[in-house]
Amino acid sequence: MPKRNPQVTEYIQGCAPFARPIFRYLRKVIHEGAPGLEEVIKWGMPSFVYQSKIVCGFAGFKAHCAVWFWKGEAIVDRKSKDAMGNFGRITSLSDLPSEKELTGFVAAAVARIREQA
Repeated sequence: MPKRNPQVTEYIQGCAPFARPIFRYLRKVIHEGAPGLEEVIKWGMPSFVYQSKIVCGFAGFKAHCAVWFWKGEAIVDRKSKDAMGNFGRITSLSDLPSEKELTGFVAAAVARIREQA
């Protein structure tokens, strides 16, 4: 079971009701993609860190959410033009890539950090 940062839990609880299930799902999937990631708050947003380097994070806004990967253009083959992050404006779980794709992106981001070490 991954260690949960209470600040991330508070962030999720403080978001708009539509965003909470999205963030709970993302939190679970991100940890599945790379067990052992540390949860932190960076720039006021939940972020997931491996060996002190940011892997990814998410943010909630009034009417949408965003998910981003550090140096995301090297991990995810798309960049949103209409919102922060790599997947555009997220308003429901159906706006996200599949769980398999997401865990693959997380694993690839961690592998990239390992290669650069």
